[in-house]
Amino acid sequence: MRIVFMGTSIFAVPSLETILSSENEIAAVVSQPDRPKGRGQKLSLTPVKAVAESRGITVFQPQSIKSEEAVRQVQEWQPDLIVVVSYGQIIPPAILDYPRYGCINVHASLLPRYRGAAPIQRAIMAGEKISGVSIMFMDKGMDTGDIIRQSKVEIPVHINHGELETILAKEGADLLLTTIRDFEKNTFMRYPQDDSQATYAGRLTKEDERIDWSKPAYVIHNQIRALNPAPGAFARIADLKLKIFTTRIIEDEGSGVIAQILRIDKQGFVVQTGEGTLQVLELQKEGKKRMLAPDFLKGHNLQPGTLLV
Repeated sequence: MRIVFMGTSIFAVPSLETILSSENEIAAVVSQPDRPKGRGQKLSLTPVKAVAESRGITVFQPQSIKSEEAVRQVQEWQPDLIVVVSYGQIIPPAILDYPRYGCINVHASLLPRYRGAAPIQRAIMAGEKISGVSIMFMDKGMDTGDIIRQSKVEIPVHINHGELETILAKEGADLLLTTIRDFEKNTFMRYPQDDSQATYAGRLTKEDERIDWSKPAYVIHNQIRALNPAPGAFARIADLKLKIFTTRIIEDEGSGVIAQILRIDKQGFVVQTGEGTLQVLELQKEGKKRMLAPDFLKGHNLQPGTLLV
């Protein structure tokens, strides 16, 4: 089968590699434009582009996939199927309707739950115990197309976004290959989504990163692991901005003022929340590398009673 692959982020890489290792032909890869990254603001290849170029695959990076040039180029490749995985732009009808088998998408949730740009982070923030991946036909809506296949994945209580993303990316790649084989044998099925069960996973905002210590410990813990490894949840001690990456919920309720450091121990420090206490295990001072809390404490004389804001 002749396929055009559209993807950008690291989540899309296993799906691309799975197709490349199959008997299918990738006519071209479409990815977002390279962006400046790091202190030097040097252009950084998208993860998908890096893989495609290493395999000698043509890479196309339009500023807008809706432009006449972009639409014309995709159509000139004459794909039987377009596979979209974490691409990052809305695909116009002129592309969606062109391939013989249509456009399909690998989405990191059990649709119709968590439609939108940040399904993994939002599911962890909500304390979900189950996630998964969905392969769906794409239509004009936001993740509203008919479902072809789904696979469930458990979310352990301490897993972070990066770890769950890796698991779901591999699961999605396996499910994608099975789906492509279904197309080849003409045995695929499609099921409309139940819109009444839909939820929306909107893009992360700066406000999502700020820790509100008046919330229960489990809510803050879920926020922190949802934002690990990036962009990180943050708090402040006086003028010092700290990104917090790893925490543990402590069973005792504590008796301190909300946001107060209750005690220092061998693994880090314990903070009073609106309900329960939270032990900070790993953090990062602004402009510095991530470090374990005990290493941070060696250079900062924090004392019980200190308040975080």
